[in-house]
Amino acid sequence: MTIHLPQGPYEPRATPLDLAPTGTPLASRTVFSAAHVVADPYADVTPDSPAAVDWDATLAFRRHLWSHGLGVAEAMDTAQRGMGLDWAGAEELIRRSAAEAKAVGGRIACGVGTDQLPPGPATLAEVRSAYEEQLAVVEESGAQAILMASRALAAAAKGPQDYLDTYAHLLRQATEPVVLHWLGPMFDPALEGYWGSTDLDLATDTFLQVIAEHPDKVDGIKMSLLDADREIDVRRRLPSGVRCYTGDDFNYPELIAGDDRGFSHALLGIFDPLGPLAAHAVRVLDTGDTKGFRELLDPTVELSRHLFQAPTRFYKTGVVFLAWLAGHQDHFTMVGGLQSARSLPHLAKAYELADRLGLFPDPELAESRMRALLTVQGGTR
Repeated sequence: MTIHLPQGPYEPRATPLDLAPTGTPLASRTVFSAAHVVADPYADVTPDSPAAVDWDATLAFRRHLWSHGLGVAEAMDTAQRGMGLDWAGAEELIRRSAAEAKAVGGRIACGVGTDQLPPGPATLAEVRSAYEEQLAVVEESGAQAILMASRALAAAAKGPQDYLDTYAHLLRQATEPVVLHWLGPMFDPALEGYWGSTDLDLATDTFLQVIAEHPDKVDGIKMSLLDADREIDVRRRLPSGVRCYTGDDFNYPELIAGDDRGFSHALLGIFDPLGPLAAHAVRVLDTGDTKGFRELLDPTVELSRHLFQAPTRFYKTGVVFLAWLAGHQDHFTMVGGLQSARSLPHLAKAYELADRLGLFPDPELAESRMRALLTVQGGTR
């Protein structure tokens, strides 16, 4: 039956892709999905309140990702760190998810930041102390640490040397190799000039210097600049044994496929809604079938670029919206009220693109929920 979307009439598909969990681990690439959190829709909160999380639904979604062989990147940007989820909520999320990962044998890495600092200027010593506190929580949980970019460090640092000193201090303290995350200003405007310069070539040199001076403490890097050429350049300049995890939600198929000089692993927000399809594609790649891998993932890029269009930091709204349509949660409510951050036409287009890909396990459920949203937010025409 035709559904009338803002962009025009659309005939939903009748059957989904067959993407049931196989239990087969991924072999050729290490792949993390940065996972969203599920809000408690009945909590009496305001946008400024601490996050009210539905823990059962949040952990169930992580089990869904693990069942397909994906790792979970926890308490990251996709989980609304700094956009609805404060450090207290992130700490509980880390502890709960790490315990769940241990129970089911899932791989997990967790974000380490400085978001417990009070608003306003912070000293470099305070930034280091905040990082140390969060690093201890992640390591105590048994998860791998991801050193995220810090708004407080971006504000406090006077130049590249402050970044070199801060990260050297943290890497010396880490008990296991960490992932370094370079998050671009398109995801968080407060991170403009990270690594001590708005000149990306100079910033890249500083970033690589941190790694070169501590290669034994760096498992890998996550590049989230939406710049495939820069990622490839950095990937080729990494010390032996240090991985590149692509965070490029615009160009991930080509970066994961790689070339004769290397490839990227993955740590992606788009692999939240694409989880089962992404895992299937990587298993195809495991057989050496790069063409088949690209045939599966290339068609998903249009959806990803739509979800991550500017202002990119609001991509989480589309991610949670698709999780609702797919039946992973019973509502479209987000912590911090972020469900209002994208327009009805934007969401309707996301539905169409995802449905064309066969991402919804129950297309009829997705259609009925899309119709309900159209009625509530758009009324009748």
